[in-house]
Amino acid sequence: MSQTDQDAIIAFLASPAAFDGTAPVQRIDTHFSVVTLAGERVLKLKRAVTNDLLDYGSVEMRRQACLDELAINRRSAPDLYREVLPVTRDDQGALRLGGDGEALDWVLVMRRFDEGGLFQDLAQHGALTETLIDGAADAVARLHAIAETAPERGGLEDMRWIVEGNIAALEGAGVAPIEPATVAALAQASREALEQHGALLEQRRREGRTRRCHGDLHLGNICLVEGTPTLFDAVEFNDRIACCDLLYDLAFLVMDLWARGHHGHANRVLNRYLWRTADWQGLALLPLFLSCRAAIRAKTSVWAADVQENPDEADQQHRQATAYLDLALHTLQRPAVSMLALGGLSGTGKTTLAMALASEQPGVPGALVVRSDILRKQLAGVPFEEKLERRAYTPESSAAVYERLESVAAQALEAGFSVIADAVFLRPQERDAIAAVAHRAGCAFRAFWLEAPHPMLHERVGDRHHDASDADASVVDFQACQDTHEIAWPRLDTRHGLRDVIPRVRQAR
Repeated sequence: MSQTDQDAIIAFLASPAAFDGTAPVQRIDTHFSVVTLAGERVLKLKRAVTNDLLDYGSVEMRRQACLDELAINRRSAPDLYREVLPVTRDDQGALRLGGDGEALDWVLVMRRFDEGGLFQDLAQHGALTETLIDGAADAVARLHAIAETAPERGGLEDMRWIVEGNIAALEGAGVAPIEPATVAALAQASREALEQHGALLEQRRREGRTRRCHGDLHLGNICLVEGTPTLFDAVEFNDRIACCDLLYDLAFLVMDLWARGHHGHANRVLNRYLWRTADWQGLALLPLFLSCRAAIRAKTSVWAADVQENPDEADQQHRQATAYLDLALHTLQRPAVSMLALGGLSGTGKTTLAMALASEQPGVPGALVVRSDILRKQLAGVPFEEKLERRAYTPESSAAVYERLESVAAQALEAGFSVIADAVFLRPQERDAIAAVAHRAGCAFRAFWLEAPHPMLHERVGDRHHDASDADASVVDFQACQDTHEIAWPRLDTRHGLRDVIPRVRQAR
């Protein structure tokens, strides 16, 4: 069946007859699908197209693609993806959904959601909250945890395929304002990154870090379902796109947020995901992954410009392509790293300050917040909101936490990311050890000791919910009785919040 042969089916799916008489029907056309919507129902038809990415050339291939899309997306959006139905003819020759006749084509049936809940729209209107961003990061981590491993995909060769495909498309653009010199610089930097990190790419592939992921994880493919951030429209049509390194999948979301100017959210997604997954091992690959995602957007923006009939819209797409191209190159140009250590009793605001400052640090998407409370839960093998019993807080376990803090911080610095180390740092040897990590890395080191009145600390820890810290008022009292010895770090009074604290930290750079 050709695209022309599908015209009657498309007309039927865009009519009230396909929706039990419900009107009006909205139609959305993409390169690969036709989507019609009415009431609470969505019908998605695969176009009869074949290219180097996919093959929807036969009815059977489209049926299988619908089944694949249903199964793959039910992992993260079970309430949206309902069933696959045939388009048939009844005894009177009229088209209908379902039935016992010959399947002329197949459609994926979905539940409609409020389009105002798309994350790209929420971002555009300034309605993306930290709670929603945390929910999105958690949803990605949950999907990655259950995703089927794909040891034959990802790795060096698949990343080389992505890099070379991006470069070839950008070199062939031949339109202003795409600068050939910028494309050449990106090509050189990308190929150097491939050579530098090829062994790590292969190691992660062998160890199961390449899986059947989402594959197209940008803000347009995340929505709110009953108030919950939900991933949908995962790639089903090409294993080489869908099966990739876990951090490469995440990189699309991080890059998309950064490119739209939501730098704090981009940083928060990365940190939250690492807190959930402990995938510190792959950090050195993230600049390359972010670059490839931005380069993909650059080339698709060029393609979009080519089909625009309106010159102003074509010009806008070209400008967008240039911005993405610049970002692709920028992510590979890592700045000098630094270490910021924040110490103080529980409730002094260390994590709040760390997250407020993280996206301001050089590089995309800013600094990693390495938090002792998170590492303690990771070492215990529990989600970070799960409370540990008091007996789990032994001197031996605390020593292991600080050892892990130093190890992760060193790994992040070596990977090219600045670090904010967030811990109590009561003992002088703990403070000395974190400073030594920065010294060995040859990077700048700053540290601050946060303070607030004791009753306020009680109040703050009592107000925490779903947090990695298990500290309560008794823990604050215990910490306050410990001998910290002389604290050489500059002191910050946080009783009035961060309004006056943040400028002081910035000025100390």
